[in-house]
Amino acid sequence: MEMVRDWASRYPVSYATAHSSDDSVLAGAPYFGRDEKTSRRDGFDKIYEVWWLNVFGPELVESVGRERMLSTPAHRVEELPNGSILLVTWPTAADFASDAARLAQARAHAHLRPDLDFDTVLHGLRERSAALAPVQPHFHPDVAPLFSRVVDHVSSHERPRLTTELNAWQLPERRQWLPASAALPQDVAEPQRVLERYSLLAEHLVAMLHIEVPSVRQATPESLTDIDFFFWREDVPDTRSREGLDKLAVPAVGAYLGQVLVHHLDGQWIPRDKLMENQVLVGDRVWLPFIRAWHYLRSRQSLLDFSLTQAFREAERHCATGPGNPSS
Repeated sequence: MEMVRDWASRYPVSYATAHSSDDSVLAGAPYFGRDEKTSRRDGFDKIYEVWWLNVFGPELVESVGRERMLSTPAHRVEELPNGSILLVTWPTAADFASDAARLAQARAHAHLRPDLDFDTVLHGLRERSAALAPVQPHFHPDVAPLFSRVVDHVSSHERPRLTTELNAWQLPERRQWLPASAALPQDVAEPQRVLERYSLLAEHLVAMLHIEVPSVRQATPESLTDIDFFFWREDVPDTRSREGLDKLAVPAVGAYLGQVLVHHLDGQWIPRDKLMENQVLVGDRVWLPFIRAWHYLRSRQSLLDFSLTQAFREAERHCATGPGNPSS
């Protein structure tokens, strides 16, 4: 407070503030419902919001009324030598979202804007506090490594809401597997050539991603999570050609997932002539990696709902039971 006071006393200030950036975003700053051009032209030309610490320049003070501003109910209201006014709503910044701090903020705002209803202002502030309240993650264990990275990536004001949504996530109803007893039989004359094709398709994914996702070269369970996160971060399903995704990415992703199942869970390919019918036998189930890849690449949300991470972890849980045994 003293630093700002000394600075604002020596330099011309039209308006300055110190507050939570997350709360500022939720309040609509810096536009406050205006278009960008209008906002840049007019700036903070009236009291759109009162923050924890505020410096109101002389013009803004006069537009509100100096006496009204000096009589604001607040922790600190001080007239500076250059005609600016320093206003601090609450003693400490760290608890700006507490109910007591919000009451003080609402009182100051409603005082400076008598056209506003105090109860309405307070309700909006309390809603923002609720939106910013931390939410403890309890993600499904299959997808916890991926969801944690997704939450860490978004802006901090979005994390409580997103954490709540991902806490409620459930396993997809479309499960890309069959009991081993229902597996389609091999129907190709030269299975080795088909297996070599899978390997080549998986290498296509490595070629596409090796710079952005270096771990893709290792083809490990951890690399699946890295791929999931990269595709989600870049919003690949909605920013790439649908034709290209279905023609190139779906086969490459499906083959890569199948290879990881084979190499890390002792899986076994069951080659089929039709790409989408190819299966990987793991334990008492056969998995359909190309169908999984098709669902996976439909949308940004489907990258989470049908993640490669989750597919592997679910297969891992069931790989202990042998073919022909009852499903877990």
